[in-house]
Amino acid sequence: MTIKAVSVDVSIGEAQLLKDISLDVVPGEVLALVGPNGAGKSTFLSALAGDLILSRGQVFYNQCDLSKLSIQERSFYRSVMSQSQPMVFDFSVRNIVEMGWLHQGHGFYNAHFSLATQQVIEQCNITSLVERRFNTLSGGEQKRVHFARALLQLWLPEGSKECRYLLLDEPLANLDIAHELSMLNVIKQSASSGIGVLIVLHDLNLAAKFADKIALFDQGKIVRLGTPEQVLTEDSLSTVYGVPVTVAQTPLTISYY
Repeated sequence: MTIKAVSVDVSIGEAQLLKDISLDVVPGEVLALVGPNGAGKSTFLSALAGDLILSRGQVFYNQCDLSKLSIQERSFYRSVMSQSQPMVFDFSVRNIVEMGWLHQGHGFYNAHFSLATQQVIEQCNITSLVERRFNTLSGGEQKRVHFARALLQLWLPEGSKECRYLLLDEPLANLDIAHELSMLNVIKQSASSGIGVLIVLHDLNLAAKFADKIALFDQGKIVRLGTPEQVLTEDSLSTVYGVPVTVAQTPLTISYY
């Protein structure tokens, strides 16, 4: 069971943003999208989320055609954390996190609401923020709150066999090193629990360390797909980024000048 993109094209006006992209997001794996600005990474994530109309191709959620699913049905399969998610109304942090809960009105799930919410708050290390107003937070703190909301959206009771997917567009922007690593560890734990993760990253070394697979994008195409060792090669990175890149193998480390 996967999120599967098959021969996806996206065009806006005369500009073709994605060209013949086929890719699977697999439960239990972290798939990182890397590549230069404008390569199509965020556009592809939006296409997978159902936020863009495809010019060609299809996206399937566990064999269901995405175009035939309502917005509510999509939300049960995947949660999305975009680059920017401003809030017009001055909600509290707790309010924002609780917006991720999809099971209102279901007695069995409601019994787990408080515990699930508290677990996510602690897991994302935002306990000290929950009584704050969201719009008083720094950019990095707001990122952490939206990440907690996205995680709560995917909550399932222990032992559930249903597949869920986490789509993250540059979630590490504005985070300091400690919170960056903390979020990545939570992402890896989520994958270990069976969630399929797609994450857009700019830091190639973090992608090398935390991703199970990497898709290297350039000019709307996937130019390499595989393990970090298969994708992050000196030739491919130097060509795509247009600067000399050095790759050390043990551990896999990327340097550029």
